[in-house]
Amino acid sequence: MKTKVGFNRLDRKSSHRKALLRNMVISLFRHEKITSTKAKLSEVKRFAEKLITRAKVDSVHNRREVSKFIHDKYILNKLFTRISPIFKERKGGYTRVIKLGQRYGDAAEMAILELVDKTLEEKQ
Repeated sequence: MKTKVGFNRLDRKSSHRKALLRNMVISLFRHEKITSTKAKLSEVKRFAEKLITRAKVDSVHNRREVSKFIHDKYILNKLFTRISPIFKERKGGYTRVIKLGQRYGDAAEMAILELVDKTLEEKQ
């Protein structure tokens, strides 16, 4: 019996869930830090880490595969030219989740998802 195999559906239909995750991943790469519920961020983390791993090798095939998920050309270029070179030596764990506590109102567990290493803009 397979248990705990799969993903969190986030109480949304598949098209809504894909759009939500796509937008949150794009926001993560744009701002390098996002705040949301822990459940959403754990799903976003899965996709973001796969995309960063794919972007570490800059080839036409990898750009096309990543562009299936990221439709913003500026963010796609930023991922391949500025974000992925920082993680060349790192074998995984490109993001971190920092817990913030519970949200007032519905007591949802809130967290911050951010890239582990600072980008070139912050280093300069």
